[in-house]
Amino acid sequence: MPLLEVKNLRVWYPIRGGILGRRIGWVKAVDDVTFSIEAGQTLGLVGESGSGKSTTGKAILGLAHISAGQILFEGNDITDSARRNRSPYRKSVQMVFQDVYSSLNPRKRVLDIIAEPLRNFEKLTKAEEKKRVDELLSIVGLTSDAAVKYPFEFSGGQRQRIGVARAIALKPRLIIADEPVSALDLSVQAQVLNYLKDIQKELGLAYLFISHDLGVVRHMCEHLAIMHNSRFVEFGTREDIYSSPTHIYTRRLIAAIPDIDPLKRDENNRRRIEVAKEYTDRREDYYLDSTGVYDLKKISATHMVALP
Repeated sequence: MPLLEVKNLRVWYPIRGGILGRRIGWVKAVDDVTFSIEAGQTLGLVGESGSGKSTTGKAILGLAHISAGQILFEGNDITDSARRNRSPYRKSVQMVFQDVYSSLNPRKRVLDIIAEPLRNFEKLTKAEEKKRVDELLSIVGLTSDAAVKYPFEFSGGQRQRIGVARAIALKPRLIIADEPVSALDLSVQAQVLNYLKDIQKELGLAYLFISHDLGVVRHMCEHLAIMHNSRFVEFGTREDIYSSPTHIYTRRLIAAIPDIDPLKRDENNRRRIEVAKEYTDRREDYYLDSTGVYDLKKISATHMVALP
């Protein structure tokens, strides 16, 4: 049984106009998305800004209203209960936010930030709480002295580690990581990603790893879902996506991955020009209209692509 199953998820927002504010249309942020995550697995959700990937994560966590669809966690339907603050599901699923500067309350000490979920769900004494916070700081590579400091006293990478410590405080089964390293320097990105992988092995976590960077996702994820215009255009294993990209949008994303080898610069430029031309010339073969995405079709045991 999968740890998490998402079936035909839709998050639509009404467009209102006129004097009476009647609904005149919909913004389809997420439209008919289906996937599952096994315990201990990392699924990468990749797409450009506005594709619907962050809204998908927020809907799973109960932070965005679900217009239609179903969410199952360990076989239980939690579609309606996901928004309840103190439900057991909210304890089992946590989030690491993208913005390391606004996701931590600047008025609170690190001790209070990390202890907040513990205070919401567990009744610990002050001594037990302090001991648990020190253990969490140690897991993410920070000393116990950090507990008495404020977020502004830390670098971006250290702040993100504090966010990770808060996310794992309740020993969740699933963490939704929304662009967790996009605001960090490259050297710091590697440190945070390695900590996330180490914590996953130690605690048996599953990740929904949301990113627009296919290079980062390749390092973190066994399975990938490519999202465009609120729907999946390709879904498969890491080998499926990187070795045999089939949808023109996926090929365009992969062509944009930087290569540090200067000897391949001309070759990469030619490939990007070819992919960009293909994306323009053959768009009608892969999309219903200017924005519409076809349903996924299985092309192998593990690989699905949105095709007519």
